[in-house]
Amino acid sequence: MTAYCDRCGEPGVHEPCVAARQLEPPRFCTHCRRRMKVQVVPTGWTATCVEHGEVSSLASR
Repeated sequence: MTAYCDRCGEPGVHEPCVAARQLEPPRFCTHCRRRMKVQVVPTGWTATCVEHGEVSSLASR
């Protein structure tokens, strides 16, 4: 279970955020709530937390 929402940074999971995440990359780390550095390219996105590393939509391709 995630401690923080990866879209708004608040604790837990929120239905509006889950729906919005279908179209956009995560903005907050689910482990520590830090704002992540996000890079969007035509083929996908990468989001990097300075503490916990990178999450990417490119990894599954």
